[in-house]
Amino acid sequence: MTKDTNSTPHNEFEKAEHKEEMKHQVISFVMMIIFTIAAFAVVATDAIGKYFAIPIILLLAVVQVIFQLYYFMHMKNKGHETPALMIYGGLAVAFMTILTFTTIIWW
Repeated sequence: MTKDTNSTPHNEFEKAEHKEEMKHQVISFVMMIIFTIAAFAVVATDAIGKYFAIPIILLLAVVQVIFQLYYFMHMKNKGHETPALMIYGGLAVAFMTILTFTTIIWW
């Protein structure tokens, strides 16, 4: 009789953890597809005015970026603090650059 080494409590915990992770990824993928369809619907139907449609599309884009970072790039997991710092630092520099050039152009 051979002993099954794959059924240790540690492996069972890892399998359950991976299953939960996959469930979160599938849910976030479906949500991103829904957000994409919603953005196309806002533009295609012309039911909403341009000045209201643009903020909606930008909001949907921001939500999709958050889903991408936290679920598909695994930024929510331990050990990803340095890449997160680099990404957020880059976002801060990009924001400041856009703000600077916008200020220079408008004044």
